[in-house]
Amino acid sequence: QVQLVESGGGSVQAGGSLRLSCAASGYTSSRYCMGWFRQPPGKEREGVATIHSDGSTYYADSVKGRFTISKDNAKNTLYLQMNSLKPEDTGMYYCAATKYDCYSGSWYLDDGPPPDNYWGQGTQVTVSS
Repeated sequence: QVQLVESGGGSVQAGGSLRLSCAASGYTSSRYCMGWFRQPPGKEREGVATIHSDGSTYYADSVKGRFTISKDNAKNTLYLQMNSLKPEDTGMYYCAATKYDCYSGSWYLDDGPPPDNYWGQGTQVTVSS
């Protein structure tokens, strides 16, 4: 059974940094898309950053140059390094992974994950000004 467990959220001041982790137990896909999505207070969920098994990465314009997505295959853990945080980065951050083979491209970020997708429980990030 696949489980995605996020950690690393918290409260920081603007300009600070956080690193989110997503431990993907039981996830053995070799052709995957994984990513981070967030839901700001009172708003819809949006894509933040995604990564494909071929190493391609994709970022929302709002986080380019500040956030970095990576995956440690040995630990089967997905990361999101967030620097220069802004109050508008506040929200619940979710880890996501495809159930089936995934082709590379920005679609996973732009269109959002398909209905049959693995999700973590979320970790809260709060950035104060």
